[in-house]
Amino acid sequence: METLIEVNKKEENWVLIFQFNWELDETNADKTFKAIYDQIWDFKTNSKIIFNLSELKYLNSKSIWYIADVFSNIEDVEWKMYITNCSEWVKDILELVGITTIVPTLDDVSDALADIG
Repeated sequence: METLIEVNKKEENWVLIFQFNWELDETNADKTFKAIYDQIWDFKTNSKIIFNLSELKYLNSKSIWYIADVFSNIEDVEWKMYITNCSEWVKDILELVGITTIVPTLDDVSDALADIG
């Protein structure tokens, strides 16, 4: 049985913002991130990406690997990526595995948009 996940995408000033709602786990990570990759590569410009995790209730190691992989792929083409709006629980997990030392992690989408300039 697939766990529910909803990812809403919006575009603001040449920035793609993905807001994750509910849970990312083994049952939905592959499908979810395939759709995200497709949307990123369809966005034919020097892009910036924000993962807004404000409504993310759970993520597993596979989901974390995908986040790191997205960052690695866009970094290769000199794009920027930010993680924002993490709950304390999600932020603790991301810090524990070291993602926050690789992917800039800010408190709010507005902070990321300001940093992007």
